[in-house]
Amino acid sequence: MADVKFINLKKSYDETTILDNINFKIQDKEFAVIVGPSGCGKTTLLRMIAGLENITSGEILIDNTKVNELPPSKREVAMVFQDYALYPHMTVKENMSFALKMKKVNQDEIDKRVNEAANILQLSNLISRMPKQLSGGQRQRVAIGRAIVRHPKVFLFDEPLSNLDAKLREEMRIEILKLYQKLQTTMIYVTHDQIEAMTLASKVIIMNKGKIQQIGTPIEVYKKPNNLFVASFIGTPTMNFLKGIILFENQKLYLKSHDKFFFIPNFAFPLSDKYINKEVILGIRPDDIILDDSKIDVENKVEANVDVVELLGPRENVHIRLSSDKTICATSHSFNSTPNSKIIFSLNYPNIHLFDPKTQERIN
Repeated sequence: MADVKFINLKKSYDETTILDNINFKIQDKEFAVIVGPSGCGKTTLLRMIAGLENITSGEILIDNTKVNELPPSKREVAMVFQDYALYPHMTVKENMSFALKMKKVNQDEIDKRVNEAANILQLSNLISRMPKQLSGGQRQRVAIGRAIVRHPKVFLFDEPLSNLDAKLREEMRIEILKLYQKLQTTMIYVTHDQIEAMTLASKVIIMNKGKIQQIGTPIEVYKKPNNLFVASFIGTPTMNFLKGIILFENQKLYLKSHDKFFFIPNFAFPLSDKYINKEVILGIRPDDIILDDSKIDVENKVEANVDVVELLGPRENVHIRLSSDKTICATSHSFNSTPNSKIIFSLNYPNIHLFDPKTQERIN
């Protein structure tokens, strides 16, 4: 068990910067998820922790020990790969014990560790099978078991669920969370899937274009995104964005966008004086568009038309047409909306997000 610290970390290939000045700390026993789109540098960062990529400049410390020059075998980390990386000619037991045999651990200790890991991962009845006889989820559990038996200070997961179907991904998410609760060991998990990040992490590190955009708990990055990128990346369905002008009329603050007026109470925008008659971007999550007649702010309602409705079992996504070139999405549980019908709505004011269109940074 250990903390992991990154100090002024950089990675570049020739003139191309892959990671730019990475500075943060993962605490001991923390489940940290590094999330971002393809090409953001997250897997490169994970491979640098493991010792599979050289560091251009800066430092990585594991348990307060600088590991820049240490070979992977000396870093006391264990990595679980996206493609399982199992030896096809070895049984489950042989795959799980291979690294320990290479370290010349005695056989009794190997058997003890393999049996412990197999029990944790519910693999005991599969211990003699070959990889080709296993399902995708079972292979992934073997790959995780191979990491567990090494008793590492830090577990590294490189998009371990991306090869699984949707149902199996959901099951394995729960299994990994249970595993973390049992082992209470530092885990660093890389994914492009923000649902995995939000459901697994105690700390989320959001990356884009080689830079950290925000670090926080899942609820912090969801409720108060630092910038437009984080706001658009975290949350399903995606946050709605309305670019418009801030107006102050009849002692009220509004955003005028697509010829509609969206009321903004003063408490939701303390810095409004600086932005009167200026352009801003309002962000509102689909869950924060109020369609329920009993809860709508009638005095400040917005009128529009329903474009399309997506039925998703317990809820529906109502796509509202504000103009010929702009629709927004609202979630509803009433199932009253029909395409091309008129609709009124208001916003959940405490959850309004406002961004500067030039800097793209949060301003409320």
